[in-house]
Amino acid sequence: MRPVPVFMYHHINTHKGDMVTVTPDIFEIQMRYLHETGYRTLKAHELVSYIQGNLAMKDKAVMITFDDGWLDNYLYAFPILKKYKINASIFIVTNWVDNASSQDFSNITTVPTHEESAFLVKQNREHEVVLNWGLIDEMEGSGLVEFHSHTQNHVKCHQLSEQDLSIELRDSKETIKKRLASDNHYLCWPMGRYNDVTIGTAKKLGYSALFTTDHGIVNSSSDPWEIARIAAKNSSLWFRKAVTIYTSGILSKLYLSIKKR
Repeated sequence: MRPVPVFMYHHINTHKGDMVTVTPDIFEIQMRYLHETGYRTLKAHELVSYIQGNLAMKDKAVMITFDDGWLDNYLYAFPILKKYKINASIFIVTNWVDNASSQDFSNITTVPTHEESAFLVKQNREHEVVLNWGLIDEMEGSGLVEFHSHTQNHVKCHQLSEQDLSIELRDSKETIKKRLASDNHYLCWPMGRYNDVTIGTAKKLGYSALFTTDHGIVNSSSDPWEIARIAAKNSSLWFRKAVTIYTSGILSKLYLSIKKR
């Protein structure tokens, strides 16, 4: 069976020059490539079913994920996802979303850089840069975009006490369960920070799979508690090559072995 690359995005906006932003024109080329070449875009439960051996992956497939739940995911990425019928998963920070939902974003006309966005969150101005529940409802209602946990406050989970860690993971999970149509069984670690304790706590709280920032692909022998991903780059050529390599069993194994050297 073919391996599945899980592509990791953060921002889709016009600001170039950082490692976590893809511009809308490049993102559209990337998504159009998936659409025109017949790649299947998986939802989280489908990826987990594949790992568990319950879904045979005969088709060419990838998974598209976004971390943090930035407002530009709605403004720039969502129209493109709808245009090409691409499934995507967004990992949201529930306290950020709650704060964003307490104020009106309708007068927002510009999208700041990642650095500026992080600063605005620290200033309790999440409504200017983060998705609110109304927008999330609209995106989920499309049937293309699903939302999962990125904790309650976007903290380094491996540094928390077990009690504080439990609160972070439990409250985020419960908030999403109450607000959205589908239950939330999937978690992505903020900043990629996790260890055996955080994994064990997530298991106890009922999460079914855990996404990391570790570089790699997913296959039928992958560990659902340490799902690797591929950080997306602002390049259409890179994306075409990455999709071709990482959905090939032979090419991906060879390429990843070279990168580890």
